[in-house]
Amino acid sequence: MSNVVLVVDMLVGFMEPGKNLYCGDEARQIIPNIQRLIESEQAAGSSIIFIADTHDPDDLEFEMFPVHCVRGTEECEIIPELADYDGVTLQKRRYSAFYETDLAERLDTLKPEKIILCGVCTDICVMHTTSDARNRDYAVEVPTDCVASFDANAHRYALDHMEKILGAKLTSLATP
Repeated sequence: MSNVVLVVDMLVGFMEPGKNLYCGDEARQIIPNIQRLIESEQAAGSSIIFIADTHDPDDLEFEMFPVHCVRGTEECEIIPELADYDGVTLQKRRYSAFYETDLAERLDTLKPEKIILCGVCTDICVMHTTSDARNRDYAVEVPTDCVASFDANAHRYALDHMEKILGAKLTSLATP
């Protein structure tokens, strides 16, 4: 049985300087790790699903966060460093990649041994997707050197929460 890698919101709107929700230069440091993860998992036969935050111009989320990743803009595009990898793209409009998408059905078809989550933001979309995957009884793995957030404290809290409360396994690409 193979795995499914969910690459969460590695989009121009979060990863390119000058965008409203740019996660910062430190967050960009996970890009080479995610490349290695994708390459390793694809070589092992795993499926890659790119999750893309995609909002309508009047989305209520903009009452909490600045306008970002509006449908039809470049902000919804996978960053160039990851854009050429084989995989499917799944648009979402809320924190969890399961909310009002067909992710559950795709996973039912793929029947992964585990789901590996990477991307941004650790404390928002990665954590909420982890929660929904665990609530569906999937084994979930989060490589800590493949996730990031613009809030270092929230990042650390989310990793702790995903491990101790949600039951996700924290790993690292640096550890063999």
